[in-house]
Order: sequence, then C-alpha cells, then structure tokens
Amino acid sequence: QVQLMESGGGLVQPGGSLRLSCAASGRAVSFSAMSWFRQAPGEEREFVATITWRAGRTYYGDSVKGRFTISRAKDKTTVYLQMNSFKPEDTAVYYCATLSGSEYDYWGQGAQVTVSS
Repeated sequence: QVQLMESGGGLVQPGGSLRLSCAASGRAVSFSAMSWFRQAPGEEREFVATITWRAGRTYYGDSVKGRFTISRAKDKTTVYLQMNSFKPEDTAVYYCATLSGSEYDYWGQGAQVTVSS
C-alpha cells in the first residue's frame, strides 16, 4: 500500500499564492508520474498538472498554465504544486495521485483551497 498525504491548503485572496505538498509513504513502488487534480462543488474532477517521475517532465491543464508549477523533491517522495495568481474559479479540493502504467492507483485525501476576498 502507498499512502499520499496532501497539505498546504487554505483560504487565499484572489491574486495570492499557496503551495500544496503531497508526501508519499508506504511500500516502495515505481510510479510513472504523479499528478494533481481538483474538484469544485458540483463539477467534474479536473486535471491540473503532472510530473513524470523519471525524467521530471511536466504537463499542465489549460486553466492553470503559466500560474501553477508542479515539482518534486530530490528524494522523489514528495510532489509540490506552487499556485500563483489565484482566481475565484480555482476554489476546489485538490488531490494528488500516482500514475502506474495507465491507471491512477493511489489518491490522497484532498486539500481544500478556497479563493475569496
């Protein structure tokens, strides 16, 4: 089993910044990537960003390109999501997940991010 624990959510004003962290623990596994998703109330889950574990390539959803940055710790046990220039529509629960092959097999419990003045 792998456990993913998100942290760093909270209340932020429009235009502000936050950094989310996702720490992986448990049995050693080989992920192909780790990703962030988000889900707002009444909305479908939306892809935010992903980072490939071996090469560190990054990919972003159109709604966050240029504002959010995904990265990982050198020991590859933690992935980060630096979020800047918040908009109210960024309000959501943010989840990290591991990609093994073509399946997202482990998910964190979610971190609430609320953008409000």
